[in-house]
Amino acid sequence: MITELPVGYEISTDPARLDRAAVHKWLSEDAYWALGRPRDKQDKAIDNSLNFGVYSSSSGAQVGYARVITDSATFAWLCDVYIARDSRGKRLGHALVAAVREHLAPYGLRRILLATADAHGVYAAEGFAPLEHPEKWMTLGAQ
Repeated sequence: MITELPVGYEISTDPARLDRAAVHKWLSEDAYWALGRPRDKQDKAIDNSLNFGVYSSSSGAQVGYARVITDSATFAWLCDVYIARDSRGKRLGHALVAAVREHLAPYGLRRILLATADAHGVYAAEGFAPLEHPEKWMTLGAQ
């Protein structure tokens, strides 16, 4: 179930490489789950998360992003997965999700959760499945 990163791209967890302005623009203007998210909130989310950037090897430009909130022991939440519109269709989303999964594997987490309204196929191809007992889960906050 290993998804190869397409030639010409690389993934890094180095927060210094992140193009925070691009990440904010993508999420606040184009991602249904984060529309209108203020830049200060996005920066705080980045600062308090494990971040993954997808970069063009030739230009160094960031073309994708994902972040993980985790205790590094039992649980992680994968969120804000985004591939720039002009870089879609190259299986970068699959490679990014696979890289996250592989990065987290040594932690021995009991559960990695995510929420999606439209990318079930991407996540299923990388090993994610619907909750077995969704009736056990609850939420507090905006739906």
